[in-house]
Amino acid sequence: MKKIAIFAKVHDPRCLGVAEELIGWLAGRGVTAHVEKHLSLRLRRTTLAESAESSEIARDADLVVVLGGDGTLIAAARLIGERDVPILAVNLGSLGFLTEITLDELYPSMERCLAGDFEVTERMMLLACVERAGEVVELHRVLNDAVINKGALARIIDMETSVNGRYLTTFKADGLIISTPTGSTGYSLSANGPIIHPELECISITPICPHTLTNRPLVVDAGAQIAIKLNYAPDESVFLTLDGQVGMKLLSGDVVQIRKAPHVTRLIQSRSKDYFEVLRTKLKWGER
Repeated sequence: MKKIAIFAKVHDPRCLGVAEELIGWLAGRGVTAHVEKHLSLRLRRTTLAESAESSEIARDADLVVVLGGDGTLIAAARLIGERDVPILAVNLGSLGFLTEITLDELYPSMERCLAGDFEVTERMMLLACVERAGEVVELHRVLNDAVINKGALARIIDMETSVNGRYLTTFKADGLIISTPTGSTGYSLSANGPIIHPELECISITPICPHTLTNRPLVVDAGAQIAIKLNYAPDESVFLTLDGQVGMKLLSGDVVQIRKAPHVTRLIQSRSKDYFEVLRTKLKWGER
């Protein structure tokens, strides 16, 4: 590996310090570090690294290192897009579901990565498309979820939902969460959605505070084409939120189309813990 991209939580001094140390460590091994432009402005070792726009940084990278938490990783995964590049996600916050690598594991993990000695887990992603009057107005890739939710003062939304062209139901609820298995431990979990092992390929549909209590979360095949047509009063406020980080206002009559993305996020696995250990620790299973 000769080119490694680094993403970091730019407002966290600890992440900045680790990024500077990592850049120097890589330079000593003849590896070029490429950092996002906003990150480079906050670093001292800029002469040892190259900077680029966030959308370009991982274009030719052999490896992406993410320093921060789950939110930083999710943002990086969306930016990487169609690049089939492995991500080493280093947790510098509280224990996350996605950032498995601890700071103590960073350099041993980097040594193995440079030697090509690592294992990855592949996480499916979704494509979320918004159609308005028959035209596509937004198209986004997400790792966790696409969420339709109402504004603070809006009434219950009618969401006419179909799967593979077949009518499912019209959810009357505060919103709807369409989630990947990776995102099942996020917003979907707080809305009583199922926990799904992240290496499975399926899509969960979870209503938020449904008017009908028998509207329960539903899991469908990863190949399913989900369409949600929105019906509500013109003065209501309804939004589409993607991975909890990107959003747009929807209009009544809009159709949100969601399907499996053709590319995956490839995460380098920790050798000291597994997914079930993360679940036990994060959710405090077995504790009284």
